Amino acid sequence: MVLAAIAALIVANSGIYPYYHYFLNEVFWRIGFSDSQGWDFELKKPVLLWINDGLMAVFFFLVGLEIKRELLEGQLSSRDRALLPAFAAVGGMVVPALVFWLVNLESPETLSGWAIPAATDIAFALGILALIGSRVPVSLKVLLTAIAIIDDLGAIVVIAVFYSGGVKIALLGLAGIATAVLIVLNRRGVTLIAPYVLVGFVLWVAVLKSGIHPTLAGVIVALCVPLRDKKHPESSPLKHLEHILHPWVAFGILPVFAFANAGVPFTGMGLHSLLDPVTLGIILGLFVGKQLGIFSAIWLAVVLRLSPRPEGAGWGHLYGVALLCGIGFTMSLFIGALAYEGTELQASVRMGVLVGSILSAGAGWVVLRYLCKAPGQV
Repeated sequence: MVLAAIAALIVANSGIYPYYHYFLNEVFWRIGFSDSQGWDFELKKPVLLWINDGLMAVFFFLVGLEIKRELLEGQLSSRDRALLPAFAAVGGMVVPALVFWLVNLESPETLSGWAIPAATDIAFALGILALIGSRVPVSLKVLLTAIAIIDDLGAIVVIAVFYSGGVKIALLGLAGIATAVLIVLNRRGVTLIAPYVLVGFVLWVAVLKSGIHPTLAGVIVALCVPLRDKKHPESSPLKHLEHILHPWVAFGILPVFAFANAGVPFTGMGLHSLLDPVTLGIILGLFVGKQLGIFSAIWLAVVLRLSPRPEGAGWGHLYGVALLCGIGFTMSLFIGALAYEGTELQASVRMGVLVGSILSAGAGWVVLRYLCKAPGQV
């Protein structure tokens, strides 16, 4: 993803940018039919939207699988385990959104981007933790993973409620029928993946055409995939799918998404561009709002004895994690693409996400690498 984002920035600021822009915004594929009775159906999208609405539905499908596994048998499977990351995730969504809202208060036309800095990129955040190595207690990695998963769940709800278009009832009804079929498949213990994929495709098309963002379909299908095979308890269709999809998503879909969405032409930009309300709101939301919201929520939960502090983790470790949660690359860019349509606003979003995420990653790495002692050290 990092290499893909860098490549996008290089292309966007070179002589081949017009070709990059043309390719992403051109309609190359149409899927549809019509008949003499006046029925017609067509899927016609530019390449960028095939990536953001199609490929990213697979990404959200994987996120949905992870959420279900964590809820049923992982770090979110009990109240004690879920309470601290839940507090942190809520604080990490509310405060950044409030920071963005305050910065953009004088420009109502940009307030729709309030959710952009509320997201955390779990892949990048865990990647920074991996670079630090043994200085990070295992409990901290568990906490960061749980926060990011709950954050993803919150982002899915936000996208469904606030970033969907006008709803078409008939197609929403078709989506409801497809969802019911998926539930029946789950209840009857069907473990073959093919039926879920076929019904899931119908659900994706129905949700897409109904006006609700289609990535929601990926989550619904994931939640219906069985965790266990009743006939073979040692087998897990859900974990098997996770294992298969993870490399394709990590090394295929996400880099493609990054390359398509991170290209920011710097022509005409300077330091003054950082003061643009959208850019500044995202930077402050990610770098200031995230750390303030998450660390304050954790501190309150521990001080009020609602949840114990993670084993082996000091306050410096927790502050470092709060900083790393300000890396909002994938989800922030995705929500930004839904919030704004204009090219100029998209450039502001990308600039804000890149700067805010880099500041958060750098500060989090410094705090955890140089300012925190490794577990067991005095």
